[in-house]
Amino acid sequence: MSDLITLKDPRSAAAEAFRVLRTNIQFSALDQAIHTLLITSVAADEGKSAAAANLAVTMAQGGSRVILVDADLRRPSQHTFWKLENGRGLTTAILENADASTLPLQNTMVDGLRVLTSGAQPPNPADLLVGKRMEALIAALKAQADYVIFDAPPTLAAADAPLLATKLDAVLLVLQAGSTRRDHAQRAKEALARVNARIIGVALTNAPRDSSLSTYGKA
Repeated sequence: MSDLITLKDPRSAAAEAFRVLRTNIQFSALDQAIHTLLITSVAADEGKSAAAANLAVTMAQGGSRVILVDADLRRPSQHTFWKLENGRGLTTAILENADASTLPLQNTMVDGLRVLTSGAQPPNPADLLVGKRMEALIAALKAQADYVIFDAPPTLAAADAPLLATKLDAVLLVLQAGSTRRDHAQRAKEALARVNARIIGVALTNAPRDSSLSTYGKA
């Protein structure tokens, strides 16, 4: 729960930042609808999984039906965030060619938010994510939600994120303040651009707090 700031401290500046991010994403969809969103980072440990989870929370709290998919089949973490069983998940759904009625979705404490955990770690994650069964699974997920958010591996760490991005509506790239290198961020952007991924923006994690903005609404 410590990573779920939107639930732990919903009045915090960080939680408000996720609500602003939700609004920005919704406005970016005015010209071209966004139902499936991939969230990736440049490298490991930049906060992309926590960002995906908190964004999913705020979207559900805004009245949307949301499914959060742990598509990081190399270092999955959503089952840990949500304290969920991970015996069955995304890999199970793909291997069993699950349809909308048999998806191993799990409920959370947030109304309107369900999670598809990673399931067992496969020997060939990239191959599993790009086949025809994955396309059918995405369609089945879209039929049950307003937004399907995919937590994907870092773009420069594996081929998974760019490959999966070709099947989804948009990509949000997560950078970490004081950590992500500028040249690495440029390489990640280029890798996504090469597959014609629609990058709708960048989310900055671990950014220093601006105390001058924290007094609004206080007596």
